[in-house]
Amino acid sequence: MEMTDKLDFLLKVAKEAAVSSGKILKEGFRTSFKINNKPGIHNLVTEYDFKSEKNIIGLIKNNFPSHCILSEECGIKKSEDEDVCWIIDPLDGTVNFAHGIPVFGINVAVKEKDEIILGVTYQPLTDELFIGIKGLGATLNGQPIKVSATKKLKDAIVGTGFPYNLHENPNRCIERFFSIAKLGIPIRRLGAACIDFAYLASGRYDAFWETNLGPWDCAAGKVILEEAGGKITNWQGKPFLLQEKNQVIATNGLIHSEIEKVFKQYDH
Repeated sequence: MEMTDKLDFLLKVAKEAAVSSGKILKEGFRTSFKINNKPGIHNLVTEYDFKSEKNIIGLIKNNFPSHCILSEECGIKKSEDEDVCWIIDPLDGTVNFAHGIPVFGINVAVKEKDEIILGVTYQPLTDELFIGIKGLGATLNGQPIKVSATKKLKDAIVGTGFPYNLHENPNRCIERFFSIAKLGIPIRRLGAACIDFAYLASGRYDAFWETNLGPWDCAAGKVILEEAGGKITNWQGKPFLLQEKNQVIATNGLIHSEIEKVFKQYDH
């Protein structure tokens, strides 16, 4: 894919949306704000989720009024051009944000027909802007990034997350976690899938897995990771297709089959 004028404009708006919303979140972080509960245990939404969302959607609609938008808080906003859909998470890591924990970010992705053509993840407090463009590579603050070269799971550092209905143990996620934990390797649980994907794409992690992720959690990360040379599948090792709820095994590609093998025993 070449950088066309259309793609360049899409990227410009996506970057502006992420960075400007990052400023909003930085201003609100560790201040007093309203917090509400969504279904699930400790599944929070703050007024800054909505402020960030309003800002992003406003920028998209001002520049691409015919495009569809799928956002975590307001759901789907259909429009006349259903071939192009923006998939956004205005604040990934809301629980962290609400508790003053400095690990959260923003996802903005563009899907054309069935293909995610670009993704932007912004971590405001570190001012790190991760970008992936289909066929054109991945960058961090303008510099190319690539996944790690770790070849064995026993040598890896990995990330994971848990669903809000963990008490129901969906997809036997607790058993799968213990199977990885018993290997004795470092496991990180940051509480923001967008950061997990970004850290994997930039070689800080070697793998990441989670279940019940929303499309807004995965869309930007998928293209950033793949353009950095990584691999993403579902828990059965099948091609990753964006759905309402997503299982994810994401790796540097070199240790993917080992994690699949660990997980396979729980597929029945």
